[in-house]
Amino acid sequence: MAREVEKLRAEESCWSTVHQMLLLPGIRRMKLLDKMPVKMVTVFPGFLQFISICVAGGTPRLSAIGRTHTEYIRVSSYLATTSSGYYYYEEFFYTQTLDHFNYRPESYETFQQKYLINFKNWGGADDGAPIFVYLGGESEIDEDPGFLCDNAPQFKALIVSIEHRYYGKSVPFGSRKEAFRNASTLGYLNSAQALADYAEVIISLKKNLSADSSPVIVFGGSYGGMLASWFRLKYPHIVHGALASSAPVLYFDNNFAPKSGYWSIVSKDYLETSKFCYDVITQSWSVIDSIASKENGLAILSQKFKTCSPLNKSSELKDYLQYSIYAESAQYNAPPEYPVTVICNAIVGAPKGSDILSRIQSGVAAFSKQMCYEMGESTRLSETEEGWLWQVCSEMVMPIGDGEGWDTMFPASPFDLKNLSSFCQSWYNVTPRPHWILNEYGGKGIKSVLQTFASNIIYSNGLRDPFSGGGVLENISDTVVAITTDNGSHCLDLLHELKDDPKWLVKQREAEIEIIKRWIEEYNALPLRNGTTKLSKAHDWARHHGRLNGIFFLPTVFLHVF
Repeated sequence: MAREVEKLRAEESCWSTVHQMLLLPGIRRMKLLDKMPVKMVTVFPGFLQFISICVAGGTPRLSAIGRTHTEYIRVSSYLATTSSGYYYYEEFFYTQTLDHFNYRPESYETFQQKYLINFKNWGGADDGAPIFVYLGGESEIDEDPGFLCDNAPQFKALIVSIEHRYYGKSVPFGSRKEAFRNASTLGYLNSAQALADYAEVIISLKKNLSADSSPVIVFGGSYGGMLASWFRLKYPHIVHGALASSAPVLYFDNNFAPKSGYWSIVSKDYLETSKFCYDVITQSWSVIDSIASKENGLAILSQKFKTCSPLNKSSELKDYLQYSIYAESAQYNAPPEYPVTVICNAIVGAPKGSDILSRIQSGVAAFSKQMCYEMGESTRLSETEEGWLWQVCSEMVMPIGDGEGWDTMFPASPFDLKNLSSFCQSWYNVTPRPHWILNEYGGKGIKSVLQTFASNIIYSNGLRDPFSGGGVLENISDTVVAITTDNGSHCLDLLHELKDDPKWLVKQREAEIEIIKRWIEEYNALPLRNGTTKLSKAHDWARHHGRLNGIFFLPTVFLHVF
């Protein structure tokens, strides 16, 4: 019996690479050969070799918006109680350069990049009203940036949402099939190109609107939050401030990232909700393996958990529970329902005498009410999964894992860069660059980097968000600040405000708004309407002291820095 259990545990690590690659929970395994679409074979050369590669260390979904019913309840409640500009977006397209950093003939090819504008509340260019820009992440931008919509009226702000290249309608090479054909066409999908895209769109937009005097504030959540903070670092002459919500900018490079941060925080969320619930989940993994190793064991588990198709391996069930139930519920543990509490209440409140797996099944049913649960193999990747797979295989290497002896409620699954690299070589014939993000944007000695080079960035994090372990949680300077909430979850502050939002969430948003107000007031205090320049304290000091160490400070040098 013990040998069969160990065999099952060894086999399941082969498929955990899917979670590491896509950063999405509950990605179903792909059926090969008999049900593999032609598209998958042509778009991903080397896909069939994947079956021989085992990569340990799965990771969860990195996205601003969760896929649970809680998020849809929040949006529906918002629409029912407000007349804000939810439906006032106009769709535009910008003719974008394919490659901003090379001068080969093919670099000058173009594609149409989608962006949305909400003019409803804008005070206009003549008044220097601000422009709020939401930076799209690894998905289309049709979702509403709630925080921006809610607060645009008081700022008289224009709202712009820019779609990330290779997602939604913003696809180069004429079609998604061609754009995702191989590593040569996918090579233009990276964060640096995306930031340059945003810069071009913003510059063009301000010119077309004659809005040179309007300050630009960028916003983003999760990956989009990382882009927002990096945009302020890379393009301070274009954007005056950035709100980076739940941005795990420190979750790169295995030598510097938190070792067990993500899964430790998920476990902590459950432990603080209910010790009994935590213990049941911890014990369930070995029970699942034990039953699966018996004759007809997989059939028993399939019936128990109402799977849409029979389980092929116990890891299908365990992956579903770990990523689609426990990780997703903790990451998006938002009011008013608080999914972790919902799951634990069901586990604790199961009928007296219920065994461990009956309690687990009760938790699943409480979190996601379905006729059956799809835990098996899938034949295709979604748009987001296709794009993010490439990004992880190139630069977005986040070493999230769970090692032996770490204080979590999950089976050990340590991050393994060697196996990740083998997968990416097989799929794309490329090797991930695990250090590149830190080299490009900083991360080693982050306090020193941000103190020296950065200003006007808000890093907001809810400490119940498992990704907060890779976030900036302490103030770096007077202008690079961290706003944290003990009970907050992933990107919660970016969602629409509701009447029953808890006070701590209201205060978090109020703090962010006050900082943004100061940024805009500061910006507007510099250029005067008659064309002269009002000097900041730094300008005034430089003018009166003349030269400092042989360098003469001109007033214009500091115009958009302080």
